[in-house]
Amino acid sequence: MAKLASALVSRLVIIVPYAWLLFFFLIPFFIVFRISLSQTAVAMPPYTPVFDLAGGLAGLLEKAREFSVDNYVWLTDDALYFNAYVSSLVIAAISTFLTLLIGFPVAYGMAKAPRSIRPTLLMLVILPFWTSFLIRVYAWIAILKPEGLLNQFLITIGIIDQPLIILNTNTAIYIGIVYSYLPFMVLPIYSALEKMDNALIEAAQDLGCTPTSAFWRVTFPLSLPGVIAGCLLVFIPAVGEFVIPDLLGGSETLMIGKTLWNEFNANRDWPVSSAVAIILLMILVIPIVYFQNVQGKADSEGK
Repeated sequence: MAKLASALVSRLVIIVPYAWLLFFFLIPFFIVFRISLSQTAVAMPPYTPVFDLAGGLAGLLEKAREFSVDNYVWLTDDALYFNAYVSSLVIAAISTFLTLLIGFPVAYGMAKAPRSIRPTLLMLVILPFWTSFLIRVYAWIAILKPEGLLNQFLITIGIIDQPLIILNTNTAIYIGIVYSYLPFMVLPIYSALEKMDNALIEAAQDLGCTPTSAFWRVTFPLSLPGVIAGCLLVFIPAVGEFVIPDLLGGSETLMIGKTLWNEFNANRDWPVSSAVAIILLMILVIPIVYFQNVQGKADSEGK
């Protein structure tokens, strides 16, 4: 009985995550994919075909014949969607790079800090998560607007004479993304650096490396898994970000998240918006698969 119970527990541990992925990823994915193959209709829901089980198997097959890839063809014909994808990738890449520039020194300082204060530093990093994401973005509006806190401070200390136009620009979007996703960069890098054996740095310096050379030859390579994980955790949600570009970006800001929202809510074109979402998902799957391959190779070489 004990062996049977142990086997059931071990299988349950495996089944639970797969069941989670099935119900909260695969099934919604196939629903969206089905809608992307449909056509827009003035109805509720606003697309056809709609499966009706009352028609039996013959009815389902008849509806399946109505599926088409017209929506995907439409996306290739309209330059708006291509430009939105490119703009989103560029903004997400720049934001990820800026987040890395800020997050790596923060994580490095946390890893080198005395162990007694590391929990406090870790809590300070995750402290923004205790506040609503939307409220934090709205707070940046009050800071960046022409009469906001930042411009008032710069004018008071005499750095500028006229308010800077930061709000409703790409600069504001970069600030919002870097601020919002900085903990996602800091935490995995800190985890990698915190596990590093300091004796490796001492050995490198004994062999003639300067502190700078030891950092680039030892510390940074050992932190790469954390760097890659942090970059993915920032880049992937930043590509599809909607709230930050909508609140901090200008009317001319073109990102795929805003385009997707407009198609779904303003135009009520669910099939096209679903096609946009499917292509976006495919684009984001590429770096995830690449990271998994890199991690697999690293693990196999480590063994």
